[in-house]
Amino acid sequence: MPEMHEAVTHDLAWRTGRRGPRGDCVEVAPLPDGGAAVRNSRHRGGPVLVYTRAEMTAFLLGAKDGEFDDLLDA
Repeated sequence: MPEMHEAVTHDLAWRTGRRGPRGDCVEVAPLPDGGAAVRNSRHRGGPVLVYTRAEMTAFLLGAKDGEFDDLLDA
């Protein structure tokens, strides 16, 4: 999974979820190739991770199926 530099990601259409009202969210942006860029909303100039469409699909379907719910039990 490659990392993108801020200059490359500056013009992306970033968005956050509605469940993190204090800015403690991840931000995602669609990429032209169908993938997605992901960054920490508190560190917008920090690293940006890039995922393929297949990787994002697998993650989102897993999240919807509850595969990561154990992370919320901490």
